[in-house]
Amino acid sequence: MSANFHIRPFQDTDAHRLVDILSANDPYGYPEVEGPEAMKRVAAREAAVFLVGKVEGHICGCIKAVYDGSRALIHLLSVDPDYHRQGIGQTLVNVTWKELKRRGAPTIAGMVNEQSST
Repeated sequence: MSANFHIRPFQDTDAHRLVDILSANDPYGYPEVEGPEAMKRVAAREAAVFLVGKVEGHICGCIKAVYDGSRALIHLLSVDPDYHRQGIGQTLVNVTWKELKRRGAPTIAGMVNEQSST
Protein backbone atom coordinates (compact mmCIF):
# COMPACT_ATOMS: atom_id res chain seq x y z
CA MET A 1 0.00 0.00 0.00
CA SER A 2 1.15 3.52 -0.76
CA ALA A 3 2.84 5.44 2.02
CA ASN A 4 0.56 8.31 1.01
CA PHE A 5 -2.61 6.44 2.07
CA HIS A 6 -4.79 8.34 4.52
CA ILE A 7 -8.16 7.63 6.14
CA ARG A 8 -10.49 10.36 7.33
CA PRO A 9 -14.18 10.89 8.07
CA PHE A 10 -16.54 11.45 5.14
CA GLN A 11 -17.06 15.05 4.04
CA ASP A 12 -20.03 16.26 1.98
CA THR A 13 -17.72 17.11 -0.91
CA ASP A 14 -16.74 13.41 -1.17
CA ALA A 15 -20.20 12.25 -2.21
CA HIS A 16 -19.95 12.47 -6.00
CA ARG A 17 -16.59 10.70 -6.12
CA LEU A 18 -17.96 7.95 -3.91
CA VAL A 19 -20.94 7.53 -6.26
CA ASP A 20 -18.40 6.97 -9.07
CA ILE A 21 -16.62 4.30 -6.99
CA LEU A 22 -19.88 2.59 -6.02
CA SER A 23 -21.03 2.62 -9.64
CA ALA A 24 -17.74 1.13 -10.82
CA ASN A 25 -18.18 -1.74 -8.36
CA ASP A 26 -21.86 -2.18 -9.25
CA PRO A 27 -23.51 -1.83 -5.81
CA TYR A 28 -25.13 1.53 -6.66
CA GLY A 29 -28.65 0.29 -7.29
CA TYR A 30 -30.46 2.47 -4.77
CA PRO A 31 -29.49 6.16 -4.94
CA GLU A 32 -32.07 6.96 -2.27
CA VAL A 33 -30.09 4.73 0.11
CA GLU A 34 -26.51 5.18 -1.14
CA GLY A 35 -26.64 8.51 -3.01
CA PRO A 36 -25.15 11.87 -2.02
CA GLU A 37 -28.05 12.99 0.16
CA ALA A 38 -28.13 9.63 1.94
CA MET A 39 -24.37 9.83 2.49
CA LYS A 40 -24.78 13.23 4.13
CA ARG A 41 -27.54 11.89 6.40
CA VAL A 42 -25.40 8.92 7.44
CA ALA A 43 -22.39 11.11 8.21
CA ALA A 44 -24.54 13.27 10.48
CA ARG A 45 -25.57 10.31 12.69
CA GLU A 46 -23.69 9.65 15.89
CA ALA A 47 -24.11 5.88 15.53
CA ALA A 48 -22.44 5.85 12.11
CA VAL A 49 -18.81 5.37 11.18
CA PHE A 50 -18.31 6.68 7.65
CA LEU A 51 -14.69 6.81 6.51
CA VAL A 52 -12.97 7.64 3.24
CA GLY A 53 -9.59 6.37 2.06
CA LYS A 54 -7.31 8.57 -0.01
CA VAL A 55 -4.10 7.85 -1.89
CA GLU A 56 -2.01 10.88 -2.76
CA GLY A 57 -5.06 13.09 -2.26
CA HIS A 58 -7.38 11.01 -4.45
CA ILE A 59 -10.39 9.30 -2.89
CA CYS A 60 -10.02 5.58 -3.53
CA GLY A 61 -12.55 3.95 -1.22
CA CYS A 62 -15.03 4.18 1.60
CA ILE A 63 -16.59 2.21 4.40
CA LYS A 64 -19.83 2.69 6.33
CA ALA A 65 -20.74 0.99 9.59
CA VAL A 66 -23.13 1.51 12.46
CA TYR A 67 -23.18 0.61 16.14
CA ASP A 68 -26.61 0.68 17.77
CA GLY A 69 -25.48 -0.05 21.32
CA SER A 70 -25.67 -3.81 21.06
CA ARG A 71 -24.43 -4.78 17.59
CA ALA A 72 -22.06 -3.27 15.09
CA LEU A 73 -22.48 -3.83 11.37
CA ILE A 74 -20.25 -2.92 8.46
CA HIS A 75 -22.75 -2.49 5.68
CA LEU A 76 -20.72 -0.94 2.88
CA LEU A 77 -17.13 -1.23 1.73
CA SER A 78 -16.14 -0.08 -1.73
CA VAL A 79 -12.72 0.50 -3.31
CA ASP A 80 -12.05 2.01 -6.72
CA PRO A 81 -11.19 -0.87 -9.11
CA ASP A 82 -7.90 0.87 -9.95
CA TYR A 83 -6.89 0.38 -6.30
CA HIS A 84 -8.04 -3.22 -5.78
CA ARG A 85 -5.60 -5.73 -4.27
CA GLN A 86 -3.52 -3.06 -2.53
CA GLY A 87 -4.78 -3.59 1.03
CA ILE A 88 -7.01 -0.52 1.03
CA GLY A 89 -10.22 -2.40 1.81
CA GLN A 90 -8.54 -4.37 4.60
CA THR A 91 -7.11 -1.21 6.11
CA LEU A 92 -10.52 0.51 6.00
CA VAL A 93 -12.03 -2.52 7.77
CA ASN A 94 -9.28 -2.56 10.41
CA VAL A 95 -9.65 1.15 11.21
CA THR A 96 -13.44 0.82 11.35
CA TRP A 97 -13.13 -2.26 13.58
CA LYS A 98 -10.95 -0.31 16.02
CA GLU A 99 -13.40 2.60 16.09
CA LEU A 100 -16.41 0.34 16.68
CA LYS A 101 -14.57 -1.47 19.49
CA ARG A 102 -13.61 1.91 20.99
CA ARG A 103 -17.31 2.77 21.03
CA GLY A 104 -18.02 -0.42 22.95
CA ALA A 105 -19.18 -2.84 20.27
CA PRO A 106 -18.84 -6.40 21.62
CA THR A 107 -19.12 -7.95 18.14
CA ILE A 108 -18.93 -6.75 14.58
CA ALA A 109 -20.61 -8.28 11.53
CA GLY A 110 -20.45 -7.49 7.84
CA MET A 111 -23.03 -7.66 5.09
CA VAL A 112 -22.10 -9.57 1.94
CA ASN A 113 -23.81 -9.71 -1.46
CA GLU A 114 -23.01 -11.10 -4.91
CA GLN A 115 -20.72 -8.19 -5.75
CA SER A 116 -18.74 -8.52 -2.51
CA SER A 117 -16.15 -10.85 -3.97
CA THR A 118 -15.28 -8.60 -6.91
